[in-house]
Amino acid sequence: MTQNPSKPSSSVESRVRFAPGSGGGGESGLPPAKVKRGEQTTNDKATAAFVRRTLCAHQIQGAGDKGRNTPKPIEELLPPLTSSNEIDLELYAFIAIVIKDYVYTWYAKFTPDHVFTDEVIQIIAHCTRALEQRLRKVDLEALLLDEIPRLVDDHITAYRTASETSQQYPLATNPRKVYHTLQPHPALSPVPDVSEPASVERQQENEATWRQLLVQGMLAVLLPTEDLENSCLRALVTEIFSELILGNGICGRTCENWLLWEAVGKIVETLEALRGSRGRTRSVDRQSKEGPSRLEQFGLLSTKEELLKPVKSSSKGGNSTLSISAAFWMAVQYAFLAFTAMRAMLVMLVSASSLPSRSSTSNAHSSDADGPASPHREDGAESNNDRERRPIVSMDIWTCISHLVELEQRMPWLSGFLALLHWGAVRGMGKVGDTDGALDRILANQVHTKMLDPATLPTLLRIARTSIFPNNSLAPPRALPDPEQALQIRKQAAEAVVGALPDTVVKVYFATAEKENAVCQVEEWLDVVSDAYLNRHLVIRIVELVIVRLVPEMAERGVSELLEERLGSL
Repeated sequence: MTQNPSKPSSSVESRVRFAPGSGGGGESGLPPAKVKRGEQTTNDKATAAFVRRTLCAHQIQGAGDKGRNTPKPIEELLPPLTSSNEIDLELYAFIAIVIKDYVYTWYAKFTPDHVFTDEVIQIIAHCTRALEQRLRKVDLEALLLDEIPRLVDDHITAYRTASETSQQYPLATNPRKVYHTLQPHPALSPVPDVSEPASVERQQENEATWRQLLVQGMLAVLLPTEDLENSCLRALVTEIFSELILGNGICGRTCENWLLWEAVGKIVETLEALRGSRGRTRSVDRQSKEGPSRLEQFGLLSTKEELLKPVKSSSKGGNSTLSISAAFWMAVQYAFLAFTAMRAMLVMLVSASSLPSRSSTSNAHSSDADGPASPHREDGAESNNDRERRPIVSMDIWTCISHLVELEQRMPWLSGFLALLHWGAVRGMGKVGDTDGALDRILANQVHTKMLDPATLPTLLRIARTSIFPNNSLAPPRALPDPEQALQIRKQAAEAVVGALPDTVVKVYFATAEKENAVCQVEEWLDVVSDAYLNRHLVIRIVELVIVRLVPEMAERGVSELLEERLGSL
């Protein structure tokens, strides 16, 4: 497919630098994703063979490459999707599955030609490259830690308000209608009622129309002009994204309560397993490197059990003396721990001066992607970097977590103490927690190195693909759990959460010594995602937010205006 250099999207595409066999990146300003090969080498080879067999079979046969011992790499056969070969491999695996199961099943009945599917791949590649360029301009810190948690917080508040209202007036109110009144959305109107089949059909039609308009608006901005004029290709790509990805995936299966509860349990178990393995490894390494201390060698350092043993077996007077001695050494130990924590905090604050500023880092990434910095954007939309940056300690993720775990109701003193600490960090002496303060730089550095590390993206895509499409094909439909099984999944997720907490935290925070009571209280927290229809409100709002940040033109003009601007007439 030829690209017209005079088109508005050509400047975006021309910035992508992709060298075959390299990790990508180039002048993009985004570090290439580095994946540990090791045990993943076999999986990568199998994935590449599947992609090559599904999408490149006609190219291999035409070039006489079928009998080569070392087949051509994927980047030489297919157009680049992003600036990273590892990410491209996983994305092409998704595309190969969709085309194999949804396109070849009917297209191969008409013709063995691959021109049509090649054009679809070119369109998808152009869109992904354009989205990658736009993604570099998005303030990911604000999106992930402030804007999306704000939507989740609104969902939690609306759900609990609707539940409390329906409990007070069970015969006069419907929790779905109360929630929809608090969080209205045209795609989810009217509220579906099983007793009125017409309302269910109208709601499904409105949601399908919303998905179609959303995808058409994105294509109207991202596609080159000649592909936008091809109505057949545009209709097929719109159908794939709106129905298969948005409809069946994001707004369908993802909104089911049992699936969300199951995901919570698996995430907690995975984090616990990683923490346990790291802790055991560090303990073994420390013991093997350091060996027993000199105090232990000469028997001058007693263990906790040895200190407590004589206390139980001695007389009354001896008990008093030994308990005072144990209390003294315990106080010394806690004082030493407090001193160590304060010293570590001071060292972190002092080292924060060497960390880059949040604004300078963002501006550097934006200038790398855009070329020379300009005060105004061509599309007239305000860039995320132009907005005032909030400090990380003031972002809504902390408010969302506080509301989810009911911190203010359970421990108002702790909530007030944390609010006082927040005020002191942001407005107090030194303003260490304010934007670009010492604490703010440390937290931003942790977010970029831990949460936004591009090296983890290929692994996440591989896990998602193997979960949704085992053996690179559609999985057999899973038997949907009945209400009792769904409640059992919720209980297992709550048990995983409680099991991951220290016993002291469970006793103090939940005000109970029995874990069964704590599990019941955590189940009440998980109830905020118990209704799939209400979950779609949250998911749809998150999808719209992400798309508006990536394609701000859609927030200013409608789909008809965008198409008319690109094509001249509808």
